[in-house]
Amino acid sequence: MPGPSPGGSPEREAGTGGRPRGTGRGRRVRFRLPHTAISLPSVREEERLFYRRLEALAAPGPGGFGPLFAADGWSDLTEDRLLRKRVVRDGQGGPRPRPGQEVSVKVLGALEDGGLVERDPRLTFVPGHGDVVQALELGVPTMQPGEVSFFLAAFPYGYGRPGREPDVPPEAPLLFEVTLLEVRDGPDPQRLPPAARLRLGAQRRERGNFHFARGDFAAALRSYRLALRALDGPAAAPPGPQEDEELREQRVKCLNNCAAAELKLQRAGEALAACEAALRISPDNGRALLRRGQLLAQQGRDAEAALVLRRALELDPASKVIHAELSRLVKRRSPPARAAPQEPLHGPMLPPSPGAPAPPAPEGAA
Repeated sequence: MPGPSPGGSPEREAGTGGRPRGTGRGRRVRFRLPHTAISLPSVREEERLFYRRLEALAAPGPGGFGPLFAADGWSDLTEDRLLRKRVVRDGQGGPRPRPGQEVSVKVLGALEDGGLVERDPRLTFVPGHGDVVQALELGVPTMQPGEVSFFLAAFPYGYGRPGREPDVPPEAPLLFEVTLLEVRDGPDPQRLPPAARLRLGAQRRERGNFHFARGDFAAALRSYRLALRALDGPAAAPPGPQEDEELREQRVKCLNNCAAAELKLQRAGEALAACEAALRISPDNGRALLRRGQLLAQQGRDAEAALVLRRALELDPASKVIHAELSRLVKRRSPPARAAPQEPLHGPMLPPSPGAPAPPAPEGAA
């Protein structure tokens, strides 16, 4: 039989283990499998279907999504009625995602004017880990595999007050169309090889930095702790010397970031604990030393703070911040200098005559 055409399906040998059987012994018989094409909608077709569904709800225009927040046929996922769901197509009856499970979804998202700002054919995340907007964090766990749903999200459940430059304006509501493709158990970081753990830790730390920059310090702290979870503990395979050093560096960065987030949340004790954990890994980390010195000074532990800040200054003698902190600490610890008594300008004063008013007492006199 002729061989396969270029780009066709691979050939397979008949029988088990590639051994010929029957009358064809001694001769290799090959079968060419027929080419099978699975019809999938193109990107443009998916977008057209999305906009048809969107127009059936409310045509994009000046009215925007406002009427949909009070329309029938939607279920409210939050008490403030700022995140709503509408099922487009029922799922296959499988179980909904459980906490800690990983999901893969297809997402399309639009602004009120119809502008498409989200398009991901396969977005994978673990709900609750802060890797996506709140609309997906809270909405996807309500879905079944195969389900297609709309999620109408006011700005607190989208990209917040700042929006997302350059395509999502500040305080913009969004409408997402989500298809739940797959649900599976989330990866156990301790079973991942060191390189994969480093990638996962870096991704979660960067997500924490994203939340921190937007002022969501609780979400940032959650991401930093998840990054530490990926980086800490025994691994499936022992890391090499370079990977071990990178794991240590990443842990120190995450702990310093945890301390910064804790300070923003006004939890000085937790921030100090994070600094001390970072210094147990890297005793000469300048950022952790400076922050620990500042926190100790705030607690009135001036002698300890001075030692820590002097060590930080040895490592970074040009740091103006450390110089300022030490100067402030020295001034606070130094007793106030007493003013020297002033000599009279014109010799000793004569005693006042009887009946004359007494001279005013100097400041500070009893």
